[in-house]
Amino acid sequence: MDLQTTWFILLGVLLAGYAMLDGFDLGVGILHPMLRDEQQRNISVKAIGPLWDGNEVWLVTFGGALFAAFPEAYGTILSAFYIPVMLLLFFLILRAVSVDFRNKIESRRWKAMWDVGFFVSSLGATLVFGAAAGNLIAGISIDAAGEYSGSTADLFGAYPLAVALFAVLTFALHGISFLILKTRDKLRETLCHRIWHFWGVFLAGYVLVTMYTLIEYPHVVENIKRSYWPIPFVVVNVLAIANIPRSIYAAKFGQTFVSSAVNVVCLAALFYFSIFPELVIAHDPGNSISIYDAASSRGTLKIMLIIAAIGMPMVIAYTAVVYWTFRQPIEE
Repeated sequence: MDLQTTWFILLGVLLAGYAMLDGFDLGVGILHPMLRDEQQRNISVKAIGPLWDGNEVWLVTFGGALFAAFPEAYGTILSAFYIPVMLLLFFLILRAVSVDFRNKIESRRWKAMWDVGFFVSSLGATLVFGAAAGNLIAGISIDAAGEYSGSTADLFGAYPLAVALFAVLTFALHGISFLILKTRDKLRETLCHRIWHFWGVFLAGYVLVTMYTLIEYPHVVENIKRSYWPIPFVVVNVLAIANIPRSIYAAKFGQTFVSSAVNVVCLAALFYFSIFPELVIAHDPGNSISIYDAASSRGTLKIMLIIAAIGMPMVIAYTAVVYWTFRQPIEE
């Protein structure tokens, strides 16, 4: 395995880690309006309070590693998605402010304002992530120099929007499975009843978006068929989705959350396999940017690999300690 492929895989690990960890934080924000009782909304915010900022470390690391390992692709992606990236930063900042400011003043209107901010920022960030993934699968308009030649409106076509909505459904299911683990009594009972609806809607979205992808973008299948590596992810993905209703029915909600997390990781992995070895797929195949076109020098990639060998275990250890420390359900 060459250095370019190694770094492509490491970036995939960072992306999947972020999607799995911050995915339930975003999902909790998407679910926030569903919790009409003030005490329940307090509990949902407290559930992610110690976790969300640490989860964003994975996104920051991903961005930094992409810039250092594949600077040409980084430049093309950020220039093409300039407005969406600005929106994403706005939503992530708004979420941070909403979570931190919500309980600063004991006022119904004050809390209601930040509840709206929490919901809008979580929903908006998820939509941007999903639309970006949809565009990277479908391809974007770039010229031979790697410059984006389309418009902002071109980034919000039918397929990117379908993937964006599917991302909302996926994170909502992930969020409610997390909240069930972090709550007790009446709120947990309510969530256990409603998770069936979220799973059903997610399953419908999963089938429809998969069919849409296979019909409109056959290169996804061709990329996956090049190697046997994606096959286990497909099998595990299907088994994880099938285990969600089984574990809900058996009231094994730890398995529900793990299955949801595995589902998110597998979806991120399959997205990654679907574009390999390209980092940016162009409408004109000759203008696509592969991992070999965009990579930094071998020396840079080797030094980065040493830094990653030291830093990534520290990030994983930090994440594990935080989750172990705040593993108990939130008291109502």
